[in-house]
Amino acid sequence: MSAPLSRRLSVAPMMEWTDRHYRRMARMISRRTLLYTEMVVADAAIRGDRARLLGFDPVEQPVALQLGGSEPEKLAEAARIGADWGYAEINLNVGCPSDRVQSGRFGACLMAEPELVARCVAAMQAAVDIPVTVKTRIGVDDADPSVMLRTFVAAMRGAGVRSLTIHARKAWLKGLSPKENRTIPPLDYPLVHAIKAENPDLEIVINGGIRTLDEAEEHLARVDGAMIGRAAYEDPFMLAGADARIFADPAPVPTRHEVVRAMAEYAEARMGDGVPLNAIGRHMLGLFSGLPGARAYRRHLSEHMHGCDAGPQTLLDAAAHVPEDTPAQARPRNARDEADAA
Repeated sequence: MSAPLSRRLSVAPMMEWTDRHYRRMARMISRRTLLYTEMVVADAAIRGDRARLLGFDPVEQPVALQLGGSEPEKLAEAARIGADWGYAEINLNVGCPSDRVQSGRFGACLMAEPELVARCVAAMQAAVDIPVTVKTRIGVDDADPSVMLRTFVAAMRGAGVRSLTIHARKAWLKGLSPKENRTIPPLDYPLVHAIKAENPDLEIVINGGIRTLDEAEEHLARVDGAMIGRAAYEDPFMLAGADARIFADPAPVPTRHEVVRAMAEYAEARMGDGVPLNAIGRHMLGLFSGLPGARAYRRHLSEHMHGCDAGPQTLLDAAAHVPEDTPAQARPRNARDEADAA
């Protein structure tokens, strides 16, 4: 039975990263953390290969589908399709700043059109019985974030949105790459905290620059949820303490080696369906981050998961470079350099 949906802690939707194989591994580590898909464009959900784009295993629940688009009718249809596939939530992307996304008129550029976004989410909500949420930035380009974000939040409230995830950075639509947009615009956590204080009845989830459970807990004193991005991919075992610390759910936590053994079984089943090992193994490179032998583990996996003879045993052989008695708790981020030297 899957855990109930809670947004107190979540892993951000990330293109090329948060696919079903990563989510399968993350769910082994944390039973309660909300997981998101990569963004799926509404047109692709409607006309594309749904099994490839939308398929997931029920053990991944709770999992939310993020959609991209700006046409209310298409987003409503895509949301309905997502709900039929069993997702726990539908999320609309109003935060991605990439040129490709802008050219399709979705992502962060839609912050400048709050009335259109309101029509989109209203149509999506009318189409499904599951929550429809929005992920956005604090503003775009030269606009004053304190004005733009409040205008946007008011429009979402008017459309019936009850939960907003806010990346606490501006998006610069021209001049910065998506990678630069994750780091160069300064974080403005106080603005997001203020939005929550001004809207106590809205669920506000904060995103951007959060790299540890300690940092997530600090934000949870001021907002309803914290969303972790790249840190949860680069070091997936950081989620090991989440159930107990964030959700007060003392569920058993597997060791990293137990995760590898379970993923080897999973890989055997998926390879039978034609999935190559590297599609699974690439998400596991950071599993032993910060531990003695982690560098040898990553090297072995990187060098052997692409070959024609790569298989589940490849994962086990890579993990053999790390001592078996790995403790089942996340390690401090600053331990990585010293431990990886082994």
